[in-house]
Amino acid sequence: MADKRLKFDYVGSFLRPEKLKEARAAFEEGKINQVELKEVEDECIKELIDKQKELGYGVITDGEFRRATWHLDFMWGFEGVGHKKTATGLPFHDEAAMIDDTYLTGKFRAPKEHPFVEHFKFVQNFEDENTFAKQTIPAPAQVFAQFWMPVLREPSLQFYKDENELAKDLTSAYTEVCKQLYDAGCRHLQLDDCTWGMLADDKGHLAYGVSKEESVKIQEFHKNLNNAVIDALPKDMDITTHICRGNFHSTYANSGPYDSVAKVLFAEENVNSYYLEFDDARSGGFEPLKYVSEDKNVVLGLVTTKRASLERKEALIERVKAAAKYVPLERLSISPQCGFASCEIGNKLDFEDQWKKLKLVKEVAEEVFA
Repeated sequence: MADKRLKFDYVGSFLRPEKLKEARAAFEEGKINQVELKEVEDECIKELIDKQKELGYGVITDGEFRRATWHLDFMWGFEGVGHKKTATGLPFHDEAAMIDDTYLTGKFRAPKEHPFVEHFKFVQNFEDENTFAKQTIPAPAQVFAQFWMPVLREPSLQFYKDENELAKDLTSAYTEVCKQLYDAGCRHLQLDDCTWGMLADDKGHLAYGVSKEESVKIQEFHKNLNNAVIDALPKDMDITTHICRGNFHSTYANSGPYDSVAKVLFAEENVNSYYLEFDDARSGGFEPLKYVSEDKNVVLGLVTTKRASLERKEALIERVKAAAKYVPLERLSISPQCGFASCEIGNKLDFEDQWKKLKLVKEVAEEVFA
């Protein structure tokens, strides 16, 4: 992150306050209007930013408080995208994620101004000499997967004959929206991406309908798609990515170490930093970090957001030192492994647990990177 790179950070989403959940429910039921909902959202976001600053973090976000999910609301802001309440949800470990079915209703196009631009501007108002605003959005590959994975592809075939046609429109529209954010003042953009977590899973290739060997071609396609957008953006925009294996109500979608995706992801995707899950055995060891090119940083997601139990500080410090065998300390940072509430339902911990986790992350950073 150039001279503003932090040694402790967080992924982006936070547990929703009860008054926010109640307001969003009231809006869905037609009991309050959009203006009234926004007033509650604004109030809750300001309170969150105050807390982020109180904890000593140098980055501020809106906690994704204006979203139902970490990724779908962003897609809904484009032309040619529709959604409806789901009947079956998405399969996670032990639980289905009941998030809206999202599909193409036409060609994928950028709006005149994406709603997230206004969301960013609100957070930007609270920047000061010690903090900057970070905007989180799903990665281009994540959006592409939403409309082209075999189980989701049928609506898309009405508008696109093949993946290259969709990728071309997606790249153009995505780049336009990212430039809208840049013009609004955004200089720190985080691309959240579960596709790499799926491809790292030993069975992940089955969701794409290909063999394990053939899945390398999908890795290349996703990497090229992400890079097409990244490379089109201004060079002074700090672009990072969070690699996730699924995060819904403390459950997960995929497991597996980074080994099978490391060469393509860590050496060839043109981001400045990687936010990587390393909170439990599902993520594997640090050895794949040897593929991270020397111009990139790694944010170690060592503290889980899925459980309330607090990690031992001494154990976390030892893990950072272990990772430093592959990436030098000066290019390492620490964070929670994911957001605390990728969807409105949030993970199975309370607000005090959330703050304790963030305090612990900071304590570890201050000791190990002193």
